[in-house]
Parts: sequence; structure tokens; C-alpha cells
Amino acid sequence: MGSELKITEVKVYQFKYETQNIGTDYNGFNWVYKPDARMWRTSYVLQIHTDQGIVGEYHGGGATEYAQLEMFVHYLIGRNPLQRELIYNDVKRALRKYDRMSMGLVDIALWDIAGKYYNAPVWELLGGYRKTLPAYASTYHGDENGGLGTPEDFADFAQQCKEMGYKAYKIHGWGNAPIEREVENVLAVRDRVGPHMDLMLDPACEYNTFGDALKVGRACDEANFFWYEDPFKDGGISAFAHKKLRQLIKTPLLMGEHVRTLEPKVDFVVNEGTDYMRVNPTYDLGITGAMKVAHAAEGFGLDVEIHGCGPAQRHCMASIRNTNYYELGLVHPKIGSTSDPIYTNGYSDNLDSIDANGHVPVPDGPGMGVGYDWDFIEAHRSGVRQYP
Repeated sequence: MGSELKITEVKVYQFKYETQNIGTDYNGFNWVYKPDARMWRTSYVLQIHTDQGIVGEYHGGGATEYAQLEMFVHYLIGRNPLQRELIYNDVKRALRKYDRMSMGLVDIALWDIAGKYYNAPVWELLGGYRKTLPAYASTYHGDENGGLGTPEDFADFAQQCKEMGYKAYKIHGWGNAPIEREVENVLAVRDRVGPHMDLMLDPACEYNTFGDALKVGRACDEANFFWYEDPFKDGGISAFAHKKLRQLIKTPLLMGEHVRTLEPKVDFVVNEGTDYMRVNPTYDLGITGAMKVAHAAEGFGLDVEIHGCGPAQRHCMASIRNTNYYELGLVHPKIGSTSDPIYTNGYSDNLDSIDANGHVPVPDGPGMGVGYDWDFIEAHRSGVRQYP
């Protein structure tokens, strides 16, 4: 393949654009439907340049991750970008006092370089298991604004998704809601769609007490939910608390979204705090880190479910046997496009992105297999950083 590749430059592009009909709920954290509201979103694209003209790109992340990037970006300059395992371990150690989420952005861009270098999609480099992915519709949080405002609204939307071809549907309930409404929601959605659609619930750590989590968990048992995820305000990190919950309900728990990197996730399993493992290539040190978690789950005989959506998630899932659904979201019956409008090759994570079988395709171009609309990015650019 010629001389050894070297990283010569790292760039971070920041851009802002306006969304409509999206606001926040009671404490300003959860995004919800809000008619006529306008919200400015800040987004980023990372580029890693090499001396052979190959550029690795990643779209996503937030201000915190890019601030953390500055702690180790100097280390990357002059490195061989194909030595992902070396870079993973060096940066993991260097950021041991932090959450390390910035490494995820870098690693995904390094995999993009590798795919472009070898002229192959990342899923193929990872081994490849499938070319399309069964998706679940992952809702916005419930609101009080006439969108997903009642259990009937959630049930209506679940029925709509089922008719579109989705085989699974995940509820993000309300923030600060009466627990009785959460219970009613679980039962109403199951009653509407019948027994042949997989249903999941993700309170996103909103429930105030273990008792509330137990009440809703027992409703999930009655409604035969596929999983129950991050229920209460421990923040999703207490293996002991979730082991106790597992002892009292039948619905499988899906934990680990807020537990970073391989070893703590394995500890969560060993201490019986979860039934499925959770991983996100952006959060868990990239595709390299995500595949380590997937293989650890396989060793335990468990499934791993990939959090969030995006090209990196699709490439990972395409290369994993022991996984069930791609998270397509967040989606809502009254909000149109929710994806950043920057892809040029038809890539989309909107509600209508599935085929008739409820699947999404895996990009098959070199690297991550997606292109970016640089005219849009430049027109909305609010900043750029360049290293060195």
C-alpha cells in the first residue's frame, strides 16, 4: 500500500442551524414537541487529514467532547492512523480521569480513513454479518403540548409505526409525570398494537424512586415488553440497585448507556445489574471500543444493543451477530426531519427511512460511506479549529 500513513492535521468545523417545533420540557433538558417553537442546534464535523490526502471524517459530538479533544490532539499529529488499537490504549490511559468520550469521535474518523485507504466499507473491515438492519422507532419524550401528550397519543403513534413496517417501538415517557400515567402508557401501547410488535421503555433516568421504577416494571411485565432501560435517578450506574430490580420483575433490563468503556460494562454484567449490554461508538471510545463490548457480550451469551443512530452505529451493528434492533430516532408524529441536513448521498435517520420490512441499509461506500454537504456546512459555519 506504499509508505506509512501519517496524520498531518486535525480540523473541527462548528455550524448552527434552526429547527422548528422542538422545545424542552419542565426542566429544560429533554427535547419535546412544541408547536411553532424554534431552536438553534449546534453541530460539528471532525476531520483528520493525512499526508497521502486521505481525510477521515466524523459528524456529531458536542462542545464538551471537542474541548476534551484538545487534551490529546497533539498526540495524534505524526501518528499512523491505521494503528487504532495503539491510539485507543494510549488515549484511554491519558484520559483516565475523564469520561473519554472525545476518543470516540477520533476513533470513528480513523476507521473512516482505514476504509478509504483499503477502498472498503467499515462494516466489511469489521467482518460483516448483515447488510440491512431491523430498526425500532425511538420516540421523543412525552410532552404537554398536544404532541405525545397522552397514552392514547403514544398508542396512535405506535400503530402508525407498525403500519409503516416497524417491528419494534420504544417509548420515552414524560419528565416529572405522575407514575400512574407512565403505567397507563405502557399498558395502552401494548393494547393498541397487539402481541406481535416488540415494545421497549426508556424513562431516561426520570423516575424518582426505586418504588416508581418497580411499579412501571411490573406494568412492563404485564405488557410483555422486550426491555426496560435506565428507569430511575441513580443515573443508570448502580449495578446493585438494578440487580434488586431484576429480582422483582420479569422484563429484561438494558443498562450501560451511562457506564463508559469496556471494563465497567463487564463489571455491570458480572454483578448481575443487566440482561442486555448497551454500547455507543461515540460514547465508548469509538468503533474500536464498541466492538470490544459487543464481543464481551457474546462471551457472556448476551445481546448488545447499540445506542443512538448514525453511520458508525450502522457499521457496528452490521458486523455483530448478537444484537436485535437499530435505534432510529428520535421520531415523532408531528415533527418532520430530525437528522442534521448535511448528508449528500441519501443517508437519513428520519421516521420514513425504513423499507417495507422495517429495515435500514448499511452504507456501502469506502470508509463510513457517507458524504457531507459542505456548501450547507460553510453557509452555517460558526467556527473552525485547526491543529496544529
